Parts: sequence; C-alpha cells; structure tokens
Amino acid sequence: MARAIVVVLDSFGIGSAPDAASFSDEGADTFGHIARFRAQSGRPLQLPNLVKMGLAKAHKGATGNYAAGFETSNEAEHSYAWAAEISSGKDTPSGHWELMGVPVHFEWGYFEKTEQSFPQQLLTELIAKSDIPGVLGNCHASGTEIIKQLGEEHIRTGKPIVYTSADSVFQIAAHERHFGLDKLYQVCEITRDLLDDYNIGRVIARPFVGENANTFERTQQRRDYAVEPPAATVLDKLQAAGGEVIAIGKIADIFAHKGITTTLKAAGTDALLDTTLQAMQKAGPQSLIFTNLVDFDTLYGHRRDIDGYADELEKFDARLAELLEAMEADDMLVLTADHGCDPSWSGSDHTREFVPLLMAGQMLEKGSYGQRSSFADLGQTLCQLFALSPMDEGKAMKIEQSS
Repeated sequence: MARAIVVVLDSFGIGSAPDAASFSDEGADTFGHIARFRAQSGRPLQLPNLVKMGLAKAHKGATGNYAAGFETSNEAEHSYAWAAEISSGKDTPSGHWELMGVPVHFEWGYFEKTEQSFPQQLLTELIAKSDIPGVLGNCHASGTEIIKQLGEEHIRTGKPIVYTSADSVFQIAAHERHFGLDKLYQVCEITRDLLDDYNIGRVIARPFVGENANTFERTQQRRDYAVEPPAATVLDKLQAAGGEVIAIGKIADIFAHKGITTTLKAAGTDALLDTTLQAMQKAGPQSLIFTNLVDFDTLYGHRRDIDGYADELEKFDARLAELLEAMEADDMLVLTADHGCDPSWSGSDHTREFVPLLMAGQMLEKGSYGQRSSFADLGQTLCQLFALSPMDEGKAMKIEQSS
C-alpha cells in the first residue's frame, strides 16, 4: 500500500499565474529571477537534483522560457507539472488547503490601512481580556523591522507589538523572557477568538529574544492560529479511513490541527528534512508525510534576499537525493509550493504564481503532466493514490494504483 511524502518549498513560485495582473503581480517569477540574478553575478544556480525532478521543464512550461543557466537542461528523469491557484487569495492557508483539495472561494478579511490598521474596538477588547497595559505598532510592517524599532519599548512597557500586512493576518510579537512565551500564546488565543467576525485567516505568535535593537532576533517558537478549512481535506479523509497523517513544521497549525494524527516540530530546513527522513523510516502504509520548509518564505522571500534564497535552494537540492534514496517501492514524493514570494519584487508580500509539482514514484507516468488548472489536482491525485473517495474539486493526474 502506498505512502506519500509532500514537501512544500514555501513560496517557491515558478512564474506569473494567469490571473497575476489582478494581484499586481504580472511578471513575478521567484525561480526565474533568482536564476537570472545568480547567472548575471557569474555564479549560476546549481540544482542538479531539482532539474532531474523536472524543475527546469516545469518553469519553461509555466513561462515559455528556460530560466537563466538552465537552457541546456536534459529531460526530466521523473514527473512534473505546473499548477495555477484558483483560491481567492495568495496566502499560506489558501495555498495549502487547495493543495489538499479545498480551494478557498470566499474572500478573507484584511486590515487594509497601513497605519492604525486595527479597529480601536478590537484593540480595546484585546487589551481588557488579555490584561495587558496596551499595544505597540498597530500598522503594516516587516516583522524583523518592527521588532528592531519597538522591541526596547516593548521590554520597558510590557506592551506586545501588533502588526499586519497585505495578508489576512494579525501578528503579535513579544519577548520570550521579558513578556513570556506562554503569555504570548495566551494573548494570541484570545485574539483568535475576537477575530471571528473579521474573517481573518491567521493569528501568528512572533516571539523574539535579545536585549536591544542590535541583538533582537525572532525565535523558532512561532505558532500559527488558523481558522479551520471550510470543508474536509485529503488529510481528514485519510485519517477517517484509518491512515496516518504526519504533519512536520507548521503544517498542523495551517490546518488548525484537523486531519492530523502526528505533529512533529523542527526549526530550519536541515532539521525539517531530518525529521522528514526519520518519519519516512517509521511510517507505515497509507501514510501521508506532509512537510513545510518555511525558511524559503520567511527568511528570504519576504526579506527580498535573492542571494540567500538561492543558497537555500542549493542547500535543499543537495539533500534532495536523501529523500529520493529513502523512498520505498510504493512511495510518491511531491515537491511543490503554496504561492510565490519573488525576492526581486517590490514590497514584502507574496506573489501570485504558478507552483511546481515535481513528483517521483513508480506509479507515475514519466515526463510532463502539463499545466494544471488548480492546486487541487494534487489533492485529487492523492485521493486516487490512497483509494479515497474523490474530492469535489481538482482533476487527478493518472497514476497506477498500488495493489
């Protein structure tokens, strides 16, 4: 019986989606612009294992052109496709839920004002119910920058830092020692309850350490408080059928812990891949191992660090061989993304892009599965792999089911 290993390279888009213009993202291309930057600097990207998985071919399918430095790429040794998103937003929950068969067709709520972003009534309730002296921030901001600007005042006053972005999110930053990690989580839980009427996708706890603006840094104790998906996902169906869903990294938080049988936490790409490999050694049949590699997005995409993103891709590529070697006969490995976050783009927000579907497994047809009209095609394919009832949306890619 089959197993699936799905690894999300968080934010690794491969070219503007068909509706990118409506998101002001026409021309965005996370992979293509990173490759061009490195080629122009005389240090072309080296991604031999991702090329074998079909990355160069998928990018050409999505954009019509090979990425710089990949013009002579050989035929892919595995299976690949490029998928467009049909969800209404380009946020993390929408992308992940759609990958698991449940696109978001409703509009999220947003805090659109860049200054004084949150309604005063909401903040008044939050302060009273959380028993805190007030809040700092209340604006659109980069998480690292606002901590640098307001972290010392936060330590002095005990007021947590609250901020948002173009995403449907309410973020709260606080010092792990001076404010307390448990207290931060408690404030986030209260905030989550207060946001039901605002239709906000996530509350994110952003703990940090350090004693002054020069030493502040965010820690890996982040926690996301997301609303539940609007319908049963592949995860729910597999769990109900007696299968195992192993969520690694922030996956469980994204799905509000619905459809999850085991949650494994780790910090950093190497540790997350180590945990994935350990899960592959232990997981039985009818298991889905689902991993999010968040550093691509948070450390490099949002911070517009092109060279750092390139280095992270090369680091991942070097370890990809381990995932392939750890596969069992009936395993399917899928490398994908939840949205783009082009580090060459203006601002710090996600970008509306195609995402890759790079797949390995004996049940797959080798070569191209072409352009997919929804991320939900992956969810439908997983239903086929695990012999589950089909999802309402998505078109499965043809596979030979395991007996």
